[in-house]
Amino acid sequence: MVAPLDPAWTEFFATAGDAAATLVGLIIVAVSVNLQRILAYHQLPSRAGAGIAALLLSVSLAALTPQTGAALGLEVIGFAAVAWMAQLWAARQMIVAQPQQDRPLFELVVAIGIGQVQVLPFLIGGAAMLVRQGGAYWLAAGVIATFAAAVFNVWILLVEIMR
Repeated sequence: MVAPLDPAWTEFFATAGDAAATLVGLIIVAVSVNLQRILAYHQLPSRAGAGIAALLLSVSLAALTPQTGAALGLEVIGFAAVAWMAQLWAARQMIVAQPQQDRPLFELVVAIGIGQVQVLPFLIGGAAMLVRQGGAYWLAAGVIATFAAAVFNVWILLVEIMR
């Protein structure tokens, strides 16, 4: 088997794997510290779970595995599909909880948008790899978007929950 990505990407994806593990740990700490408050909001447990799923399904380790580009493309699309389903479930929970929460509609739209947009670069990157058109930059964009969304979720679970 050959590495599907240029070796120059190895350090990026190795670092991304480390950062993803750290962010998963931070979300778990946020949930454990504020468990009662998080459980009081119907949408937050699924939001935390979707954040963890997106980070755990990060393509970082798959990108480092020696395999064909097409195999990596299929893995990325599979990972993205699972993460997208978790994000859709979290979005549903947020929509259902909206009437019970005293939060502006704008916050709901932003939260759902952030959750959905982070998956798109993985889908594009995976498809590009399937047709042998690269895709590494799309995967990197997906990793960065996932990290930004994770930091946003950690902020909600640690700080905003205290409002």
